[in-house]
Amino acid sequence: MVKNDFYYLEQTPQILAKDLIASLNLDKGLNLLEPFKGEGAFYDQFPPDCNKDYAEIEEGRDFKNTNFKFQQIDWVITNCPYRITDDKGKSVNSFWYLLDYYSKIASTGIGFLSNDKCFSSLTPVRLKTLRDRGWYIQNIIVCAVKKWRGRYFWIVFTRTQNDTFKYLEGNY
Repeated sequence: MVKNDFYYLEQTPQILAKDLIASLNLDKGLNLLEPFKGEGAFYDQFPPDCNKDYAEIEEGRDFKNTNFKFQQIDWVITNCPYRITDDKGKSVNSFWYLLDYYSKIASTGIGFLSNDKCFSSLTPVRLKTLRDRGWYIQNIIVCAVKKWRGRYFWIVFTRTQNDTFKYLEGNY
C-alpha cells in the first residue's frame, strides 16, 4: 500500500519485535531510538528500564531533524523503510543509506529488520567502511512473516570485534 509516498507493508508483528529486542540483552538505562516508529511495534517493546525516543514522519518527526530526549544514542532499533529519498532527492534502497547514517551516530548498537534486497546491499566495500568505523555484524536472525514477501533478516551491528562474518574485497 502506498501512503504519502511511503510504502507500507502490514505492521511489524509485535511478538516478532519483542523476540528480536529480547535477542539484544539490552542493559538498564540505555538510550534507545526507533527512527521509523510507525505503529510502534518495536518502540512499544523497548525495555521499561531504558530511555526511549522515536522519529515518525507521519507525526512530523523526521529521523534526521528530530531533537531527541537524549544527547547520546546508544542503540538504533527499527524495521526501516525499504526505500528512502536521499540527500540528492533520489529514491534509494534505504538499508545502506540508514546504516551509513546511524553508524556515525549510535554509540553501542544498531538492529535493523531487513529483507533480502537490503541484506544484499552489504557489499564488501560497505562492510569495510563499517569495520573502519568500528562496527561489526554480531548476529543475523532469519525470520518469516507470512503476510510479507520472502524471508526477513534481523541484522545486529555492534562495536565488538567479530571476525565470524567475513568479506572479500576484490572483484572477481
